[in-house]
Amino acid sequence: MPPAHSRTGGTPAEEDPSVRNALPLLPPQRVWEPVIDQHDTWLAINPDQGCPKVCDYCYLLDRGQTRVKPAQLATPQRTVDLLLSSPYYYRQAVLALYTCTDALATPRNRAHLVGLLGELVARGVRNPVCLITKCAVTQDVIDAILAARAAGIPVIVYLSYSGLGPDIERGIDHEALRANFPRLSEHGIPVIHYWRPLIHANAAPETITHVLDWAARYSTCSVAVGLKVKRGSRQQMADLWPALSDENLPLESADAVWPRETWDLLDTLPLRYPDHPIYQTNSCALAHVLARPDNHNVHATPTCTANHCPASQRERCATASPPSVNADAIRNQLVWLGVPTLPVFDWDATTRTVTIQGALSLRDRSNIAQRLGIAVQAARGSNEQYWSGRLEGRQPIIVDS
Repeated sequence: MPPAHSRTGGTPAEEDPSVRNALPLLPPQRVWEPVIDQHDTWLAINPDQGCPKVCDYCYLLDRGQTRVKPAQLATPQRTVDLLLSSPYYYRQAVLALYTCTDALATPRNRAHLVGLLGELVARGVRNPVCLITKCAVTQDVIDAILAARAAGIPVIVYLSYSGLGPDIERGIDHEALRANFPRLSEHGIPVIHYWRPLIHANAAPETITHVLDWAARYSTCSVAVGLKVKRGSRQQMADLWPALSDENLPLESADAVWPRETWDLLDTLPLRYPDHPIYQTNSCALAHVLARPDNHNVHATPTCTANHCPASQRERCATASPPSVNADAIRNQLVWLGVPTLPVFDWDATTRTVTIQGALSLRDRSNIAQRLGIAVQAARGSNEQYWSGRLEGRQPIIVDS
């Protein structure tokens, strides 16, 4: 097992027969993410990393972290220690567990998850918790989720179900994935349908209705997302979706890439699913499920208007009183995060926007924006790989294919 501070290292592969030889050889080194990290919507908690499955669009693919045995970087106890000591942690943050693997992919992953939920309960951590999976939700995991919810931790399960098949999502039991919806619903566990990625291969209207007819029956809402293209992954995504080989398409600077057939269909979906919210922004889906107002500066923007959001949630966002913020609070947060050199910035209290003079990491920008409920504008670091999406005002690209 690599140490928690390690960034690269090799681990023997644990291959699923259905994915063996499915792709060219992966990089010999595995690249590790921080155990505690800040993403656009939530804190990512990654004590286990690496996935035995192979999804052609996966962020982990070029990092040598697919078609491998998950590696444990921290025990449940150590994970909570790292969380509570992280400068990114705060009591209202949403915690997304195991974003660098599938929490339910292996018995060892599931045992770690059960242990981590128990450790969060024992240590008095009551932040909302999200699990994202394509794998079968077993009874031991359901029992652990119910125990955590009974102790006051809002646990939400994201079921990543897009209608793609085993030619693209290798090693996934799609029937077991579909069965998760009624199983979790029967136990009263909130489900967000993670309807992503939407690409040419699942753009047909009959595929969309097959997915949504089922998911809308059991989930609280859906999050519809096009294809995310991080820096350096253009060829990976073009191999998956040939229309993206057009070098004139600014894929890496887009919020997401959508097939026109699906994009044009989005506006009509409320007619078929009038009582099922469908969001293009994950933060809005979370706000709806957690009965919170928007704190990602989405409300009253064109993105907000495009979301199929219930009137009760729109009212919640419209009547919320944002926390008071001044330049000192922003400066203090920069110091708390350990920014090496405090940048010069301009604070516009009317628009609740801070403009940083110079670069600031995406993780720092996201954390400040979420803690203070403000918009943060800054240049992107030259070594940033993770997509920033609408944090930087990026817009979707619509592709005919």
